[in-house]
Amino acid sequence: MTFPTSAQPAATGFEPPPRLHDTLVGIDSDGCVFDSMGIKQRNHFVPFIVRWWGLEAIAPRVRRHIERINLFSATRGGNRFPNLILLFEALARDPAVRASGIALPDLTALRRYCASGQPLGNATLEREAARARDPELFRVLDWSRALSHDIDTRMEPVAPFVWARRSLERMAQESDVVVISQTPEAALRREWQQHGLDRLVPCLAGQEQGSKAEQLRRAAGGHYAPARILMIGDALGDQLAAEACGALFYPILPGLEEDAWRRFHDEAYARFLAGTFAGAYAEGQRQRFHAILDGGACQDA
Repeated sequence: MTFPTSAQPAATGFEPPPRLHDTLVGIDSDGCVFDSMGIKQRNHFVPFIVRWWGLEAIAPRVRRHIERINLFSATRGGNRFPNLILLFEALARDPAVRASGIALPDLTALRRYCASGQPLGNATLEREAARARDPELFRVLDWSRALSHDIDTRMEPVAPFVWARRSLERMAQESDVVVISQTPEAALRREWQQHGLDRLVPCLAGQEQGSKAEQLRRAAGGHYAPARILMIGDALGDQLAAEACGALFYPILPGLEEDAWRRFHDEAYARFLAGTFAGAYAEGQRQRFHAILDGGACQDA
């Protein structure tokens, strides 16, 4: 299932980074700078989905499908609402779930919301739920708020990857840098502040600011040549955001994050600055990335 890229302008709170250099680097956060993706899925997403929709009897199947969708496939790092739809679609196809007799929700209204073109987050979902008066939208909204609160209050701080920090320290001296993320902005700022990384990258954009492509395009503001813009991320959505803006892309490989960051620090960033990143080198990185994601795109059963 796919959803169109939002055509709406991003929310107004986002301020692009000051232009001090001729290069711009956008960086994803969860699973890219911080090794937090698996922890969030296993300790927070799975228990809250199971509890909210009464799926205790099929909890192992829920976990299997969530980890495939959110960690080990092309939808890794996607917005929580479209990925929730993908989860329930996978459960509906699962023979073990069908045999259990458990009723799954009707997410027709959530599909309409995800396809509406507006930034996907709690604020816009609240407005849509109030407009549509759909009980399932209210349940999704309550789930999303409770999930965010649980992550905010119970999730232990996760340290950034060692070579990510070293790379950020270097980039702060030679490029304009912005965080491009679909994490709620309050959680994003708290996480970067906890580890002192906000001093290196003071400009952070969360899910309230629209899609990653919108965030990157707004950060660039037409001031950088496409070959002087780089997006760093661990999910296909990061690559697509880069391509939508005509920017370059460097993947942080799921499961090999420290190796990928060290290669970036020692090799790829210098190539980007020197103008030798594009072409065969970038394609080699892209192929390694897709080999990992394609390997995770397993069957639902």
